Amino acid sequence: MIREPVRRRRLGLRRGAYLLPSLFTMGSMVLGFYAMILGLHEHFRMAAAMVFLAGLLDSVDGRIARLTGTESDFGKEYDSLADVITFGAAPALLAYLWGLEDFSEDTWLLSVFFMVCCATRLARFNVQSKVTDSRYFVGLPAPAAAFCICSILVFAPEYSDDVKVYMQIVMGMALLLVGVLMVSTFRYMSGKQLDLRRRWSYRAVVPIAAIVLVIIYQPWATMLVLTAFYTLSGPVAGLIARFRRREPNAPEEPAPPAEGVP
Repeated sequence: MIREPVRRRRLGLRRGAYLLPSLFTMGSMVLGFYAMILGLHEHFRMAAAMVFLAGLLDSVDGRIARLTGTESDFGKEYDSLADVITFGAAPALLAYLWGLEDFSEDTWLLSVFFMVCCATRLARFNVQSKVTDSRYFVGLPAPAAAFCICSILVFAPEYSDDVKVYMQIVMGMALLLVGVLMVSTFRYMSGKQLDLRRRWSYRAVVPIAAIVLVIIYQPWATMLVLTAFYTLSGPVAGLIARFRRREPNAPEEPAPPAEGVP
């Protein structure tokens, strides 16, 4: 028979395990709100860094919940609500405060459109969570969408007033395009099947070292290239697959079911 102090200690550890993923979710939400505060003070590069850091925390909470066996409906809903703030409202507000409000008085609608698409994407994820295929996401993930907008944002303050007009146009078009891709049905690679524990060939050392050096010396440029490539990979892969299906001699392969991601 288990003694009462031991049972209470185990119960306390179990409750702490349930709380741990939510702490990372809270941290992501706090960083998203702090990014908006920084945007109000025109510290846009630091605000973008907060969103990137929040994305790192967001990728950890779900993994911890799975490792500890503490996944719950509350955690999923809580994570989605936090993502609306961090990856929906924060990038949209930062883009508006940076310069869209100076371009036209109605450009706030672009930011609202992005935020609504993010909320819609997360709501769809919650109702489609029973569809499982770890290889793909349905629509552009919300963190990737936020990274794309923030990657454009970090280059914007470097330009002169003449070039800033063009950057405002690029930012407005990016909000529309990225918002549409979030609620689209294009499939995006998830990378969940990447096993970092397996042995890697020595030939992979050189390209990996080159990528690390580029990230160290040009972090913002690297982030912009990576996010733009990932954002466009969904529609490009969809168009390629459609053209292949139209070819008369092309073999038809059943498409695997797709899974959403917040």
